[in-house]
Amino acid sequence: MFLFSGLFFHSSLSPSIVLGDCWPPLGLAVFSPWDIPLLNTAILLLSGATVTWAHHALRAAEDKEAVIALICTVSLGLVFTALQFYEYLVAPFQIDSGVYGSTFFVTTGFHGLHVIIGTLFLIVCCLRTYYKHFTNSRHIGFEAAAWYWHFVDVVWLFLFFSVYIWGGMEATMDIDFSDFDNALTVGKTVSSQISNLGKI
Repeated sequence: MFLFSGLFFHSSLSPSIVLGDCWPPLGLAVFSPWDIPLLNTAILLLSGATVTWAHHALRAAEDKEAVIALICTVSLGLVFTALQFYEYLVAPFQIDSGVYGSTFFVTTGFHGLHVIIGTLFLIVCCLRTYYKHFTNSRHIGFEAAAWYWHFVDVVWLFLFFSVYIWGGMEATMDIDFSDFDNALTVGKTVSSQISNLGKI
């Protein structure tokens, strides 16, 4: 993951001529950070609040409330995962679309894997809370799951700002690159006509 984030920052801070001397690479359509990514950010921040609610309920020996809060957290984690999967399905680029595609899918994919692991971790904690395996003073397994979930939240905030906002500046500026292809076609036509004039 660190290799790919290093690759991302190297390519975005000093894009080469191969990338069109800009980031994201010239002609690559990227996600607007204000659609699904912003919704996913709100979902994960809300899930961080619900897991904290579950922790406070567990410490107050309110097992039913803790189970409800954990069900909310798990549901939010599943919604996040479903939206991320949908985003992958409709992505205008693939993992083999150069440095942007590979770093996007690897970094967000590893984060998504951690969300799935954290969701499974919280499902186990929810079941253990329901079956009263935890007490208000003994619940280290739950605390580990909560810390892991907050780690997932913080990493997502980093990814949201670096990959979607900074890496998606093209989408926030509403640049239409469909005219870029037309300009290339016109440029090639004019170039060939000029070379034909030179042959006369």
